Amino acid sequence: MFRFIGAAVWTVIFLILSIPFILVFFLLRFICPKFVANASQTIVCGAFRMVYFISGVKLTVLGKENLSKDTPVLLVPNHRSIFDIIVTYPECIMQTGYVAKKETSKIPVFSLWMRLMNCQFLDRKNLRKGLKVINKSAELIKSGKSMCIFPEGTRNKGTEPLLPFHDGSLKIAEKAECPVVPVAINNTEEIFEAHFPKIKKTHVIIEFCKPIETKGLSRAEIREVSVKAQEALKDAYLRNQKLI
Repeated sequence: MFRFIGAAVWTVIFLILSIPFILVFFLLRFICPKFVANASQTIVCGAFRMVYFISGVKLTVLGKENLSKDTPVLLVPNHRSIFDIIVTYPECIMQTGYVAKKETSKIPVFSLWMRLMNCQFLDRKNLRKGLKVINKSAELIKSGKSMCIFPEGTRNKGTEPLLPFHDGSLKIAEKAECPVVPVAINNTEEIFEAHFPKIKKTHVIIEFCKPIETKGLSRAEIREVSVKAQEALKDAYLRNQKLI
């Protein structure tokens, strides 16, 4: 319970103390948007590192060589915990925006940081707005930024390694013609969700799988990208589960 209190207190303190930075960054983003996005990500990732340090997370990261500092990608992780973003975001080596459900846009203060970091808010019930988010995310990738989307669409609370990918979840990569990098995350649910409201010391493994190219593919080959991503993600998850 002490870890939960510590993480909660740190989060509240960070959000309050970060408000002046947000105000300055929202003014600067019209002048130097790249600097603002990178600086915002550095600050938020530092806060995330403190959260998982307080929570007692031991983190093992595999396959980071599959990320490039020069090539933006679409990251597609599995999703089991609210800690998935907290532990993976600090490992991103490029400026990276997340595609999050629209409800996230209502979180006080933190949603402002998300906007500064080029995160996009997806309304899963509105196809027209959803298409705008896909197009905007593809534009961001073309401009040199990576994006991340949870293709399962929601947290997996079952025993199966993966939930089915939502139709069109990899459409961003198709439009941007960028590589898809599956990201296998193991054991984050054991930090918090498995024994709510306690936070427990946990070993988490993240693996960045080999990129799957989308550029120059035929329509039939594009449809296979989702299958390949799911297979790579499932294989890595099952393999790393044995190391926990």
